[in-house]
Formats: sequence, C-alpha cells, structure tokens
Amino acid sequence: MISVLVVDDSVVVRRLIVDALGGAADIQVVGTASNGLLAQAKIDQLKPDVITMDIEMPQMDGITAVKELRKRHKQIPVIMFSTLSAAGASATLEALAAGATDYVTKPSNVGSVSESIAAVREQLVPKIHALGGRRRSTGLAGAPPARPGAAPARPLRPGVAPPRAGLPTSGPGRPGAVPAGPPAAAARAKRAPGGKVDILAIGASTGGPDALTKVLTSIPADLPVPIVITQHMPPVFTKMFAERLDRSTALHVVEATDGMELTPGWAYIAPGDSHLVLHRRGTATLTQLSGAPPENSCRPAVDVMFRSVASLYGASAFATVLTGMGQDGRGGAKVLRDAGAEILAQDEATSVVWGMPGAVVSAGLADEILPLERIASFLVNRVKSGRSAAVAR
Repeated sequence: MISVLVVDDSVVVRRLIVDALGGAADIQVVGTASNGLLAQAKIDQLKPDVITMDIEMPQMDGITAVKELRKRHKQIPVIMFSTLSAAGASATLEALAAGATDYVTKPSNVGSVSESIAAVREQLVPKIHALGGRRRSTGLAGAPPARPGAAPARPLRPGVAPPRAGLPTSGPGRPGAVPAGPPAAAARAKRAPGGKVDILAIGASTGGPDALTKVLTSIPADLPVPIVITQHMPPVFTKMFAERLDRSTALHVVEATDGMELTPGWAYIAPGDSHLVLHRRGTATLTQLSGAPPENSCRPAVDVMFRSVASLYGASAFATVLTGMGQDGRGGAKVLRDAGAEILAQDEATSVVWGMPGAVVSAGLADEILPLERIASFLVNRVKSGRSAAVAR
C-alpha cells in the first residue's frame, strides 16, 4: 500500500484529492495538512511514501516546504498541485527546481464535482503508482540518494540488450545478449561507426524538467547541430520552461512554433498539446506543429517527433530518451534504429521513473545507457567526433 500525505490550504481541494484517491488500488491517504509548516511535522510522524503539495499556502508555501523537506528527506516524491496558468507554471517550475518530483494541474472548466474528481484521479493515480511504487520496490525509503558517478553503466554494442543481473558482461555468446531484429541490423550495417551527427532529438517525461536542465546547461553554445525536444507538459508550461532554459543555458532555447528553421546551437521544445514534426523546404529544415491525435496518451508525443526525425535525418540522427513514465519513445526509437540512427537511454539509478528509457533498453534499442551526469559530455563528444571524422574522410 502506497501512503500519501495531502498538503493544501483549501478544505475543498483536500477533500477533492482524498476522494479522487479513495477508490484507487494500493493507495491510502494517511493524513492531510493545511500548509507547509504543519506538513513538516506530519511527514516525520506519518512517514508517507508520496506527498501532494499545493503551491500557494499561508505560513509556509509549497516551494519553501519542498526546500525544507529536501534538507531532511532526499527521496520522498513530492507532486505539486498547480494551476494551468502562467503564474502556476512559473511557480511549478520553481518548485521542480527546488526538489519537487512532478506535478499535476488543478481541474479547470469542468462541470461538476464528480468530473473534477475524475480529472484529478486520471492525472494523479498513475504518478503515485509510478513514484511511490518505485520508492517501495527499490527500498529508497530513508535511503541516501544515489552517489553521482557511482557504478557507471557500460555502453552497449549496437543491437545488444543489457545483461541480466548476475551474468557476465563480456565474452562470446554471453547470456542476455539479444541480437537486434533484421531491419535494424541491416540499417546498422550501412552506417560506419562514429558517423556524422546532424541533429540531436531528446524525449522526456516525469523528472524530465530537472534532467533536461542538467543536460542542456552542460552543452556549449557552439554545438554544431540543432536539438529538438519533446517533454510531456501542458500548454503554457512548455513556453515558461523554454524561457527558463534559455536564461540558464548557453544555448538558445525556444518553444517551437510553425516554420522555425533549425539552427545549430538552438534547442526547440514541442509546445503543450501539439506534436513537433519536421519538414524540408529546399536545404532548410523547418518545424511544424501537428494537432494529430495523442499517442501513448500524450500530445506532444516523443514517438511522433522521433519518427519525423528519422524520416528526414536517418542515420545522421542521434536520439536520447530521458526519465519518464510509460513507454513513449520506444516505437520512435525503433524507427530511428531501422534508419541507422543511434539511441542513448538514461540509466535506472538516475531516472526518477525508468519507464520510457527502460522500455527502450528492454527492446534492445539502446546503444548507450548512461547516468544523467555523463549524458551531456557524451553527446557533445559524439557530435564533435562524428563531424571531425566526416571532415577527415
């Protein structure tokens, strides 16, 4: 059973969340608090697996509460409860930067209490299961955070799935080695190792804002290729996130709009509620927004962007799948691999949720599995070495 502490100054909202979680399997609300100050004492008393946290509260707001919580409890997942507005998006991103794990948006424009409860349940329950379930299954409760750089993952050979625990990691015909399917193998044979990279494509979801911030802030402004990004976020949030990244990184980071020409050293983030696809006009590659139906219950979807990148760039694309719930990105990664592109997945130890990168790894599609702190340097070196090799040839 996953225990949840609900923190919100509104009696109505607290009741709404409690009712939304009431019928959920394996979830139990063990307590409530009306502000962040009261929550601190209840956290020590109740030891919840997951906390839901409002942002605007008297005595101690949600952002301050998260900062205080992280001084003593590094691993308890905190899900912020935010409004779908510019102010709400800005505050939520600040909370995530302070150590919050994820967020949901408060229901708006709903016709009844029952519809509001259903809307909250639809957003919140999967996140609690993913975050609280991982915390229990991995024994993270009370454990110190993973040491940066500890047990770095071994890069995988193309077409080789990760070895099962306890089995040798080298040697011919080792257990756990699974060859890639024939289409991917055939495409790989056409590409010289370390070939030229013309675009980086990154997909992320739960935990992605923090992961993307850490990756992009370590990439220099002179990166000779563009970056396209799909991060699962609602409208308004993606624009605020892009602006925040643009201020904190050497790259130019923008929320993509129709008709932007991809430029080296720029990063383009798919806007909330629109898929990001690419098309060619002469020698230029332009962004295009699509209102096509959601895929994997997501719009924007990583799969849509990855397929578009594969169709235009083929073997000269390099894709990265960061932390996130679900399996969005796995199907697109398969299309990229069939086209000869390379795939990197964030490792399990540094992922908030190893759903998306884990799905890519389990499918045998990852060329590299790396901890978050090594991803940026790997991407920069891979782009530069591939282009140097191309010039030399």
